[in-house]
Amino acid sequence: MNTRIDLSQMPKGLLDGMMKTELYIKKSGFDLKLIELVKYRVSQINKCGYCLDMHHKEALALGETELRLHTLIAYKECPYFEDYEKVALEFAENLTLAHQKEIDDRLYALLQQHFSIEQISILTLVITQINAWNRINKTIGAIPGTYVENTI
Repeated sequence: MNTRIDLSQMPKGLLDGMMKTELYIKKSGFDLKLIELVKYRVSQINKCGYCLDMHHKEALALGETELRLHTLIAYKECPYFEDYEKVALEFAENLTLAHQKEIDDRLYALLQQHFSIEQISILTLVITQINAWNRINKTIGAIPGTYVENTI
């Protein structure tokens, strides 16, 4: 795979909003380790190799374990994922696959058991943001294995 569009070739300011959103998320006080798990799971669903590389490295830097990352695809049956993580991951899956699934009252009630309205709002932003990044990186041909931790 070759890079189709280098980020430096994009119009100046094009990704400023995306980068500002990333900074907002990082400074929001929301659990950064959970954010990385969500980003990793969404990137699995969207099959974005570059984003999987990135969020694997970022999650490890935050203290995540290889075991949990390796088995994330089967989080529902793994006893070492907490209930709040499972709910966040289910929400991420449903929002990512919105054309197949929905955010029903049952799932929203589970979210409310574990997260405040502010946290649900941030989690929703994280999920929509990583979906956008997945699509951007797949389109531009970002090459997996080239991500250097903490560059964004």
